[in-house]
Amino acid sequence: MILHAVYCDFLPDISEADKNSIFQKLQTFSGSLDGVVSFDFGPNRDFEAKSKDYSDGFLIRFTDPTALERYATHATHQVLGSILVSMCRNGADSIMVFDIEVAQSLPTA
Repeated sequence: MILHAVYCDFLPDISEADKNSIFQKLQTFSGSLDGVVSFDFGPNRDFEAKSKDYSDGFLIRFTDPTALERYATHATHQVLGSILVSMCRNGADSIMVFDIEVAQSLPTA
């Protein structure tokens, strides 16, 4: 399983509604692809004061690296990604991406 974590430093004039709109478009697109397990997004609460430069983010759970590749190379991802980049303070330099491979999740109690 791959956890695709994306953190964004939005321009100060980007409204919450605009942020939610692009995240919802990414969520809808992701949900149309095989191998996408979940998509979550929201504001960074930074409880440990370690990520102040990133105001918001999203996390997509993919079944495997092939599913992530389908997402990353899809034309719709390219369009939505360009919109997201244009909304960030320093373009693509204001977006941090982690692709974390996990063997399995902890069982819930």
